[in-house]
Amino acid sequence: MARAPLNSLQTFIAAAHAQNLTRAAERLHLTVSALSHQIRLLEERIDCTLFVRGPRGLKLTAEGQRLLDNVAPHLEAIEEALKPLCARCDNALSLSAMPSMTSSWLLPRLPGFVARHPEVELNLDSSIELVDFADGRHDAALRYGVGNWPGLVVESLLEEWLTPVASPSLLAGRKWPRLEDLGSLPLLCPEDPWAEWFALYGGKPPRRYAASFSDSESRQRAAVEGIGVALGRTTMVRPLIETGQLVALFPQLMKAKRWHYLVYPERSRKHAGFMAFREWLLDEAARFRAAPPIGLAKAKSRRPTVAVSRRRA
Repeated sequence: MARAPLNSLQTFIAAAHAQNLTRAAERLHLTVSALSHQIRLLEERIDCTLFVRGPRGLKLTAEGQRLLDNVAPHLEAIEEALKPLCARCDNALSLSAMPSMTSSWLLPRLPGFVARHPEVELNLDSSIELVDFADGRHDAALRYGVGNWPGLVVESLLEEWLTPVASPSLLAGRKWPRLEDLGSLPLLCPEDPWAEWFALYGGKPPRRYAASFSDSESRQRAAVEGIGVALGRTTMVRPLIETGQLVALFPQLMKAKRWHYLVYPERSRKHAGFMAFREWLLDEAARFRAAPPIGLAKAKSRRPTVAVSRRRA
C-alpha cells in the first residue's frame, strides 16, 4: 500500500478546524486552489467525500468526521513530540503586531534596529489575531489592551491618549472650533469613546455621526481624507500631524483605557535575538514618551493659520 498522504491529511485537518477554505489556506500559507487540490487528492485516495461545501463554509460528512477523529490526535501528537527538538535559532526572530501599530509606529523605527542588528532575521506577522505561543511560531507580540494576558510576560510600552483630529481641508473656511462647538462638526465612529470626551470637556455630542469604520486604520484614513473628525490615538496620528495631513483641534488629551504592551512567553528570555529587540524597543518607547506630545500644546496657536486651497480636482 502506498504511503499515507501526510500533506493532504494536514490540509484536511486545517480545513476541518477552520470550516472555511480561505482561513485554512491562510493558516497553512497556501493558496485556496492549492489547498482544494490537496483535499481533492485525499478524497480520490480514499474514494469518499469529506466535506459538504455550502455558502456558509465547509461541513464534514460522516466519513470526514470519522477520518478527523481517527487521524487528528496522531498528527497533533507528532507535532508535540517535535517541538522540543525545534528550538528557534537565536538570529531568527518572529513577531506579531497589530496592523495599526505596525504601520504608524513600528515600521518607521525598524530601520534603526536592522542597522544595529543586521545579524537578526526578522519575521513580522501583522495581524489582529491573538498569538498562541504554545505552537512555537512566535517569539513575542505587540498588543493593545488592558495588560491582562495570563501566563505571559507583559511589559508596558506606551500609554495611549486620545484627542480630536481633522484634515486641514475639513477646517478650511471654518471658524476654528471651541471645545463646546465640537459636536457641530462631522464626527466619525460613534463606537469610539466620544461620550467620555464630552463628559470630560463639555459640549454636546451630535445626533448622528458622519460615518463609522470597523478598524482604526480606516478611521484614521477617513480623517485624512476630510470625511470627518476622528478621536485619534496619539501613537497613530503623531506622524500625520507632523507631516501636516492632520491637525489636532485642541491641546486637551484624554487617557485611553487600553495601552500598548510587549507580550512574550518566558522561554523568549533565552532568545538572544529577541532580547536585543526588546532592549531596542523599550529604548524607542522611552524616547517616544519623552518627546513633546505631537505639538498638541500648540493647537491654539495654529487656529488662525489653517489655509488650504479650495481648488477641486
